[in-house]
Amino acid sequence: MLQQYNPKNADIQVWVNGLCHRNEAKVSVFDSVVQGGDAVWEGLRVYQGGIFCLDKHLERLEHSAKALAFSEIPAREEVKKAIFATLQANGMRDETHIRLTLTRGEKVTSGMDPRLNTKGTTLIVLAEWKPLVYDNENGIRVISSSIQRNSPKFLDSKIHHNNLLNNILAKIQANVAGVDAALMLDANGFVAELNDTNLFMAKGGVLYTPHADACLHGITRGLVIEIGRALGLQVVERNLSLTEFYNADEVFCCGTMGELTPVVAIDGRKIENKWGSSLKEQVHAAFERKVPELSEALPF
Repeated sequence: MLQQYNPKNADIQVWVNGLCHRNEAKVSVFDSVVQGGDAVWEGLRVYQGGIFCLDKHLERLEHSAKALAFSEIPAREEVKKAIFATLQANGMRDETHIRLTLTRGEKVTSGMDPRLNTKGTTLIVLAEWKPLVYDNENGIRVISSSIQRNSPKFLDSKIHHNNLLNNILAKIQANVAGVDAALMLDANGFVAELNDTNLFMAKGGVLYTPHADACLHGITRGLVIEIGRALGLQVVERNLSLTEFYNADEVFCCGTMGELTPVVAIDGRKIENKWGSSLKEQVHAAFERKVPELSEALPF
């Protein structure tokens, strides 16, 4: 599924250590994100005057920056002010996606050594008018990718970093196959996640999801687990094989940019619900009820 350019975004203001028009926004060629993808990021969603799970996202950003040993991490209130200022400058209160990026900053000369970063971090707030990226009604089709999800022994997926090449390579495979996304396996051949979202499956009235070892510990993923258990569902985290996903009653992916989206086919195998009722619909309805409760109101 290809995202489309929205003409409403032609004159947006963005934040690069301060507000500027999108056409004037610049990051130095000496910035760490250019030199080595050395940055962390979060995707935020704005609903009806509030930012969904804002503090959880900012906490993960801080944890990722600490894991990468950034010498300077902006205070959370500073980051919030930058986000609010960007949204206010664009008149955005709903139907907005924010790409929040914190780089290690500009280097005094090109090189890999973080000691060359002496100018502080670079904070980027890119807010766009954007609908949910997936079709939550008709669902998506995926293939399993030959590109493995990173193991913690190589690059821990708990760090929400900008080195996304393995995910991009997997997405290229999905594009070539003419499907919407790629399902990535871990080092042991178990299902990890899609190239951009976490995965769940339902079988016999039980909700399953892979361990968050080789996949991101997604904020929406955690909320789905919490909601499922609150609804009285059995929710199990364990190693899951492709065969189990092929034969599931339901499969769905979840993430900030797409909420909960049905996966209708994997590697050409149609997902058939022989259980009858839909756990995904139950959880999604409860998720939508929680959006206002879990959103931080905009101060303007």
